[in-house]
Amino acid sequence: MLKKLANHINQNLPFLKDKKLLIAISGGVDSVVLTHLLSTLKFDISLAHCNFNLRPIECDIDEEFVKNLGKNLNTKVFTIHFNTTEFAKENKQSTQIAARNLRYDWFNELIEKHQFDYILTAHHADDNLETFLINLTRGAGLDGLTGIPEINGNIVRPLLKFSRNDILTFVKENNISWREDKSNASTKYIRNKIRHQIVPILKEINPSLLETFDKTTAHLKESQQIVEDKVDEISTKTTVTVDNILNIDISKIEKLSNPKAYLYQLLKDYNFTEWNDVSNLLSAQSGKQILSKTHTLLKDRGFLLLSKKDFSTALEITTEIDENTTLITKPIHLRLENVQEKSTENKQTIYVDKHNLQFPLRLRKWQDGDFFYPTGMNGKKKLSKYFKDEKFSLLQKQNTWLLCNNDNAIIWVVGHRKDKRFDKKKETNTLLKISTKN
Repeated sequence: MLKKLANHINQNLPFLKDKKLLIAISGGVDSVVLTHLLSTLKFDISLAHCNFNLRPIECDIDEEFVKNLGKNLNTKVFTIHFNTTEFAKENKQSTQIAARNLRYDWFNELIEKHQFDYILTAHHADDNLETFLINLTRGAGLDGLTGIPEINGNIVRPLLKFSRNDILTFVKENNISWREDKSNASTKYIRNKIRHQIVPILKEINPSLLETFDKTTAHLKESQQIVEDKVDEISTKTTVTVDNILNIDISKIEKLSNPKAYLYQLLKDYNFTEWNDVSNLLSAQSGKQILSKTHTLLKDRGFLLLSKKDFSTALEITTEIDENTTLITKPIHLRLENVQEKSTENKQTIYVDKHNLQFPLRLRKWQDGDFFYPTGMNGKKKLSKYFKDEKFSLLQKQNTWLLCNNDNAIIWVVGHRKDKRFDKKKETNTLLKISTKN
């Protein structure tokens, strides 16, 4: 197995060489074997072990085992304790989902703090088959039937081409010890039920099941690529991004052979779950919206508007900017610079007469009754009328910021139009340059 893994890495995962690797290790046979293999192959590895406190005595023994393994292999070990049960209750998650979220959040902290290049997990071919069968029973689409990805961002699974039998043979031949999680034998969990009751029957029917399954997933991935290519083609014809808001043209979507299917493909990465509600937006009244945990999808006339939730503005916070401030990064990026001469002005950069400013300036969202004196226009204009004339969508209105004087007079509809009351006067040589550029 050692030689096969070395060849596999050389051919398919060469980027792991000379990189700083963090192995997620439970103490179970899979992650212990991965650790031994990569240690023998002289990779730069460290170990990360989570104590979830779900099996009070055994979890502590698992942790001690991993620490001793690290000492024996002269490998750095990181450990952490979680109150998983309490976290799951507070966040209304299953224990397994809570543990997964806690684990990967911590891994990402370790990566940032210690500059690891990749996280390695010990998923193998049998895990892949079990995941496929779980997703199949839950009615998954094509994405759920293509198996566990070998490479997913900075997560790599070097053992995915190896079977559980390969791993057990290796530990037997090399007299390697590991910790057995007794819960793995229980059929209380769906994965264990599939592992112990269903997969053995399938292997009895087809002794080469894993090899056959590998070919099947390869074919499914090829089909998935064809789908993604088609969706990319449709996306360019039906969507446009304006001010970080994805505009989906409803009339063009409805002309497609299966609008609901295409809508799913366009929006599947944005954490929506109620897909019937999403597709119903096509015929809903303007103003109707669907929320995911990360995004908002809003019906606005002939478009569906997708935007990322702006948690920083949920409470309509007003940010104050004092006279000595040169840079703010929240809730938006603004750079302020004292200059004597005015250069080119555009939507991202304005120049204002500093003598007309009353500090602290205020950055806020628009309100009913707001008005300003737009540059290039005569007189004052209600902001609501300006939005209408400029054909702002509902989401654009919600996401637009106003830079205001201390008396609340609008200086700038940020990124769009300046108020001419703050233009440079002939006698002034004290200007403030304000820019949205990084």
